[in-house]
Amino acid sequence: MIIGVPAEVKSGEHRVALTPDAVRELVEAGHDVRIEAGAGAGSSFPDADYESAGAVLCDASDAWAAELVTKVKEPQPSEHDYLRPGLILFTYLHLAATRECTEALVESGCTAIAYETVESPDGALPLLAPMSLIAGRLATQVGAWALQKANGGRGVLLGGIAGAPLADVVVLGAGAAGSQAVDVAVGMGAHVTVLDVSTTPLRGLVARYGNRVRTVTATAGAVDAAVLAADLVIGAVLVRGARAPRLVTNDVVARMRRGSVLVDIAVDQGGCFEDTRPTTHDAPLYSVHGSRFYAVANMPAAVPRTSTFALVDATLPYIKAIAQLGWQAACREDEGLAAGVNITEGRITCEPVARAHGMRHAPLDLGTA
Repeated sequence: MIIGVPAEVKSGEHRVALTPDAVRELVEAGHDVRIEAGAGAGSSFPDADYESAGAVLCDASDAWAAELVTKVKEPQPSEHDYLRPGLILFTYLHLAATRECTEALVESGCTAIAYETVESPDGALPLLAPMSLIAGRLATQVGAWALQKANGGRGVLLGGIAGAPLADVVVLGAGAAGSQAVDVAVGMGAHVTVLDVSTTPLRGLVARYGNRVRTVTATAGAVDAAVLAADLVIGAVLVRGARAPRLVTNDVVARMRRGSVLVDIAVDQGGCFEDTRPTTHDAPLYSVHGSRFYAVANMPAAVPRTSTFALVDATLPYIKAIAQLGWQAACREDEGLAAGVNITEGRITCEPVARAHGMRHAPLDLGTA
């Protein structure tokens, strides 16, 4: 199969969908890999390394002309004209938050497989997990940075110091991203409260941290009370394939401490704060009622080399299967990969995406072998 890797064009995006080592494995398996020149530069992979691995360097149009295009982020408006019937697109899509991209994919007739809805046999999300882990760790770091007075924050050091109080960090969601945010916040010495609707992940945090972390069942009242007492709030709530629930309202933000910070990891799925709007690495912060919001929609791109290695380790087995078998046969063999198919031939096959936009859902039909 011909596999194309375009350079990412989303603002601040420096990751790349394949490393040179991954290219070598695909070429040795008999596939033709086309890499847009310069695609790996942001992750410190020079073109020469891709050529040595057997890739053909090309321009964007040639990379998009491949049978299977693998990316990192959803197609941007400037890339929509490349979409076409017969194309297999394998990337993060987060379509519940982006009607424009959803409509472009539907109208194009392509098959769009989303990393974030691929499932493993145990029901986990193996292609979302590595970026969630990175985003979770970054969330506490950027939150600590945003709390500095020069960045509009309260001027609070997370771990405090003798004679000065610790910062209050609240983490909404105890999944992959939230647990990593907790890990870094505890390591930085903050006073940490984590809320989740399920007690299972909360018990895991108690087992790990003991009384260094306060765990609370996430009722509406408990969320409001915790947020109002917080210096830093990290939103790390996930509903698979669907729009993130709005947990923090504008009214609550209006009553928060001036200079408090809210970091929304869920921004890709629409955000879990009412006032969330996507920002970029170039201009990551904005103010609402005196609080500072950080809502960069591609947080892991801040550490692209780490993120690219982690992402490709997870995606490569699926890319190999699609390239070897074709997407339909690969999905027949792997129900978890089939769960990643969001759109094909003009039909939305992911029900949460259809529901988010009030559009028609069509169950995936893989036919017979």
